[in-house]
Amino acid sequence: MYVKICGLTDPGHVAAAVEAGADAIGFVLTSSSRRITPERAAELGALVPPEVLTVGVFRGEDPATVRAAALAAGVRAVQLHGHHPHGDFTALKDLGRTLIRAVDARADLRCGAFDESMLIVDAPRAGSGEPWDWSAVRGRPSGQWMLAGGLAPSNVAEAIAAARPWGVDVSSGVETAPGVKDPALIAAFVDAARAAS
Repeated sequence: MYVKICGLTDPGHVAAAVEAGADAIGFVLTSSSRRITPERAAELGALVPPEVLTVGVFRGEDPATVRAAALAAGVRAVQLHGHHPHGDFTALKDLGRTLIRAVDARADLRCGAFDESMLIVDAPRAGSGEPWDWSAVRGRPSGQWMLAGGLAPSNVAEAIAAARPWGVDVSSGVETAPGVKDPALIAAFVDAARAAS
């Protein structure tokens, strides 16, 4: 089970995610309570070993803005969240970064349909931290796709059983307050996800 921990802002939390065995770490470079600057993302990314994917998360920015921020941050992947047109992904292909498309269940759920390498299927209200009907997408997404939205250590096994994803992505479910990650919750989430796969 591929595990992404998103919205990291602090060196200690980055270290906790790496130590717990996360496959990917997300830095939010768009409007959010978890937003950090590209320069801060570069500092945090320097603490991440090469086998762990560092992801810059964007929502609504144009490709030129995304390109500049991703290069400044030094991230190894770019995640476009929400209703980005196919052209935005095409415009970023030459960056040489892994492209990730994050959408809700109403979108085209074929991984690669927009030239992306990975797909994230999120809750109808992304970032709300609210669980949703994970079983609604079972059998629909294809390829390397992650389930997100309302996941936590206490329910990730249930979500995996309901949706059968390739991976899972969590942010608020491993926090004690908005933007404040808990190393114990990060470790518990990774363990629970791997045990359920």
